[in-house]
Amino acid sequence: MKDLFGKALLDYQNGNYTEDIITSTSISEDDVLPLPYLFRSYNEMPKLEQKALDLAQGKTLDVGCGAGSHSLFLQEKGLNVKAIDISKGAIEVCKKRSLINAEVKNILNETETFDTILLLMNGTGVFEDLANAPRHLNHLKQLLKPNGQILIDSSDIKYMYEDDDGNYCINANANYYGELDYYISYKNEKENPFKMLYLDFETLNSACISVGLQCELVLEGKHYDYLARLTVD
Repeated sequence: MKDLFGKALLDYQNGNYTEDIITSTSISEDDVLPLPYLFRSYNEMPKLEQKALDLAQGKTLDVGCGAGSHSLFLQEKGLNVKAIDISKGAIEVCKKRSLINAEVKNILNETETFDTILLLMNGTGVFEDLANAPRHLNHLKQLLKPNGQILIDSSDIKYMYEDDDGNYCINANANYYGELDYYISYKNEKENPFKMLYLDFETLNSACISVGLQCELVLEGKHYDYLARLTVD
């Protein structure tokens, strides 16, 4: 991994902002991810993220923390927050932004326990594909303190397969339609593609049931996105 995401965050943090990140997927064309958006304040965040931060309590783990905007807000509220990301550059930025506890780590290597676990900005993406969802959910379950909660968001991207007649062109024999290849480029460099999973709520609920988690729909967004709260069944 070239960590182009981390390089871009560091450029912005260090005052070298000249370009944005370009993203695309196996079913969508190039799109711009503005770097300032990754450094947004609470008031600039979508309602789903604000709701998740409002619900966070106790010792909190921020999974895939990026530039640390969610963690910093909670830290300023007085919560004990740990931020993790597989991007070395992202964690360096978090520390530069005065986040007390930030670490380069894959969620599957985490061993501490928490009252709240946050997975935001398509949190189901860390599962990579549907087959891996139960493994990740079971591991997250083991990281919860008694009466703990997992706050996770995602989107039902079925709409991306809709044709002009309102029909959905989804191959029933192919993998789950939310399994995508995700591409990042920055300053004329291309990152190695990685897998990204978008889960509709009912499929997430089924995966949760399989590992003994209760899945509650907390809030729906304006564009097929939602926030869910997972607790031990």
